[in-house]
Amino acid sequence: MKSKYVTKQAFILHICLVAWLSMCASAAYWQVGRALNGNSLSFLYSIEWPCFAVLGVFGWWALLNQEKVSEHQEKARREFEEKQRALAQAARAAESQSEDPQMAAYNDHLENIATKPKKKLFGH
Repeated sequence: MKSKYVTKQAFILHICLVAWLSMCASAAYWQVGRALNGNSLSFLYSIEWPCFAVLGVFGWWALLNQEKVSEHQEKARREFEEKQRALAQAARAAESQSEDPQMAAYNDHLENIATKPKKKLFGH
């Protein structure tokens, strides 16, 4: 069985992780230098960059451990969605048969307003 760490996509992720970690480390080192030279805001940034590096590691791990959806799962999802659509259509059909006449007139009025062309106002 092929390991998930040695695929083509995994190698690309590994390279991106190494680049990300090196950029975060260099940015943190730079901010520490600025903070020691008197820029007090850089103390915050020198803490922030290692946090970004940790987030990069979490993203790398999450992308490596994504589970692929099997055909069986995809088929089950499609069947569930079709069942839900059928239930929703049946509920809409039942609701439209028992719709209040005043509500129907109001909905028709709103539909009429929405389809009419908009009036141009002065200056627009």
